[in-house]
Amino acid sequence: MNVLSLFDGMSCGQIALNKLGANIKSYYASEIDKYAIKVAKENFPTTIHVGDVTKLDGNSFVNESKIDLLMGGSPCQGFSKSGNRLNFEDPRSKLFFEFVRILRQCKPKYFLLENVVMNKESQAIITEYLGVEPIEINSNLVSAQSRRRLYWTNIPNVTIPKDKGILVKDILEDNGIADLVINQGKHLYRADIKKSHCLMARDYKGFGNQSMTGVRRVGTAFNINGHDYLKRVYDVNGKSPTLTTCGGGNTEPKIPISEKHWRRLTPLECERLQTVPDNYTSSVSNTQRYKMLGNGWTVDVIAHLFKNITTKGVTYEPKQSAKDLFSVNARG
Repeated sequence: MNVLSLFDGMSCGQIALNKLGANIKSYYASEIDKYAIKVAKENFPTTIHVGDVTKLDGNSFVNESKIDLLMGGSPCQGFSKSGNRLNFEDPRSKLFFEFVRILRQCKPKYFLLENVVMNKESQAIITEYLGVEPIEINSNLVSAQSRRRLYWTNIPNVTIPKDKGILVKDILEDNGIADLVINQGKHLYRADIKKSHCLMARDYKGFGNQSMTGVRRVGTAFNINGHDYLKRVYDVNGKSPTLTTCGGGNTEPKIPISEKHWRRLTPLECERLQTVPDNYTSSVSNTQRYKMLGNGWTVDVIAHLFKNITTKGVTYEPKQSAKDLFSVNARG
């Protein structure tokens, strides 16, 4: 199988394929972040890095390098509710059209596009270009993290994964880390921890359903400036909130370690939230680890989607009714 991964990041798609035992002949990766490339190279030395997606020619993948699977998660900040929601007016969101361009050029057997849950208008535009409706999956079904994402794919018979019932407490490092934090006074912070669980408004339905995030706030962290969401301390008997793309700045999820103290989830614990192998990102700084994990995919969700790929496949053909890519203000 020949694979082309756009916006490859730290190669979460390759982790998923490797987990499934896929026979990968060539894995081509388009990425510009030097830290993500470093991590991908160290874990998958045979990866063929092809540079900036805007300079990539999809027509070059012919004959022996014919692409079987094209995948990517174009930058989501323009669509995300944690950003300004400029949608396609955000230059980063327009990189979606690079995915479309290469999809039409290389015509793979299968494709997968991932992005955040967005407004219906933007979702409809992406759906029209790709010719398939997205499936929404929350990572909380396969991990301890609530992470709602949309997936557009022509892989047949994709389904919602079953709930594995994983909670934050299940992904924590050995209990000794809490003692270490307290004894050394490192990363130890005071908090007002509520004795009773305080469900956030959108979590009132509980676990086991796509609409149920399972994120439970149990306290407020002191000594943090900024928005309220930076101060939230979460119950280890629930789910973690979505990891963000911001490395540092108190954005990492926080958990209580006593009635008066809290700590951040460690980079290794955040790897587990994304179902990435332990210490996969350990070759770069913690700031970069948190950032790329926030940018990454939940591996077990991707593996679930890929499990139905067969050797027969179908060739992607754009819908006749789809708009002409180059008639849209995609590059301005």
